Amino acid sequence: MAFYQQQPFYNPLLRADTDCTLGEYLCVILLFTSTQRIPFSGQIQGGLQEGKSIILSGRVLPGANRFHVNLMCGSHSGADIALHFNPRYEIPGYVVHNTFQSRVWGSEERKQESPFPQGQTFTLQILVEQDKYKISTNGRHFMDYRHRVPYTNVNTISVEGMVELNSIAFQNPAPYLPPQPAFPGYIAPQTGFQPQYAVPPGCGFPAYPSAPNYTIPYKTVINGGLHPGKNIVIHGVINHNANRIIFNLRYRDGIALHYNPRFDERVVVLNTNQMEQWGTEERSGSLPFHKGQPFQVNISCNPYHYNVFVNGEQAHTYKHRYTKLNDIDILEISGDLQLTLVQA
Repeated sequence: MAFYQQQPFYNPLLRADTDCTLGEYLCVILLFTSTQRIPFSGQIQGGLQEGKSIILSGRVLPGANRFHVNLMCGSHSGADIALHFNPRYEIPGYVVHNTFQSRVWGSEERKQESPFPQGQTFTLQILVEQDKYKISTNGRHFMDYRHRVPYTNVNTISVEGMVELNSIAFQNPAPYLPPQPAFPGYIAPQTGFQPQYAVPPGCGFPAYPSAPNYTIPYKTVINGGLHPGKNIVIHGVINHNANRIIFNLRYRDGIALHYNPRFDERVVVLNTNQMEQWGTEERSGSLPFHKGQPFQVNISCNPYHYNVFVNGEQAHTYKHRYTKLNDIDILEISGDLQLTLVQA
């Protein structure tokens, strides 16, 4: 079976710093200028290591019956598959996890839950730990899968089935980040991912475009506005000297959700600003962020409230005070942090 490349381009989020660069942390994001043809296979240069994450975003096709993501020990036919992640949409939906070794499938591990609805966008994160893969779906912890094949043998990722692929990101373990307000510029692109070609070798990639501007403060449009089922995914690193960080979901005249972790007070404050007036603060004594550490935030919009997940665990729930969800179309991020990935 042929594997395809359809005009992708590298989009490295590597920013210059006098002592340290995020290049050691975020290797590369591979974005596709149009939906990537499936099946798709790519080599992971440098393989896997403990603490490394692979983050895929895409969309499950309407009427899909199944798709899979494989972490493989080579790209040849019959190569070992260290992790086979396989959502299936027979009723009821479920996900199969398995390993293919020495041309034999192992015992399936099934979870009777379908985390990716048909026709909906998704984010899948696979975090490599010493004894297992930690799998998160749309920012929420989904399942742990214990290693049956050494993760150091993995060097290829493949995606196949009724799914569209929009991007793949690779994050290495976070290094020490000295306290800096922002990274002023970009360094040269570095290779982290090599797609397998179904076209003659030597065609190369299109020229590198500029990377997204993740300078803090950061502001972006929420694609399609908010609606029940919408997920906003934010990845980054908290500064070592952090005092506060802020995530705002805005509409034209106010802030529907103000999510404000405060390290100086050891609380998280949630609030709404309407007609230039702040409402009553909701304060949580649980602070799920840590200075100097990477984080993943998923803000999930539900019909009556927001669920905020941090590092795969539900951290906060906030009831809608501003209920015209479609009017909420701006995401703002500020404070003492660096961003590596935003999907809004």
